[in-house]
Amino acid sequence: MTDLSECDRLDQRRRAILASARALFVEQGYEKTTLGEIVERAGGSLATVYKLFGNKDGLLEAVIFEGAQSGEALIREASALGGGPAAILHRLAVSLDAHFLDPEVVALVRIVIARSINNRDFARLFFERTATSTRTAIEDLFESWHRSGVAMNGTPAALAELFLGLFVSDVHAEAISHGIGLARSPERLRARTDFFIQGAGLGG
Repeated sequence: MTDLSECDRLDQRRRAILASARALFVEQGYEKTTLGEIVERAGGSLATVYKLFGNKDGLLEAVIFEGAQSGEALIREASALGGGPAAILHRLAVSLDAHFLDPEVVALVRIVIARSINNRDFARLFFERTATSTRTAIEDLFESWHRSGVAMNGTPAALAELFLGLFVSDVHAEAISHGIGLARSPERLRARTDFFIQGAGLGG
């Protein structure tokens, strides 16, 4: 039977390796980062990396999928503060914009884009665990408003897809162009969100 303290130490080592790998992948890219560099920063040994993650690809998957956040928590937080649909959507837009365009998230998206060329399953899984789960949570939000009698121009599914598209398109543009032509500002975000709200018939 494995000693509890040994399990704790292994879990701490795992988290240290993941944090170091994530930082190095973001700083210098996946291809340029070696397992030796990760171990040097995290401590431990290559044997531990192989034991926990199998190889470098397994470590990348752990970094991407364990760190990947859907917007479910952001949606709950935006809704919990109350207000009508317009107020909640503006609040949620600020949170999603900050999350999707966080430099670390953008860097990881670049890695996913590059890896998807040779590994479609990897890209599909990343999309399912991030954008798809976030879209489902947004759809549930619109559905709850619809059930409570809020009129809207479109189905909850269609409106959720359109709303999330505002942020997915920006993160893709940022990842590919490194910010060229993407002039972010609170005014731009508010204008785009207002446009969506009016088109969705939620301005009242």
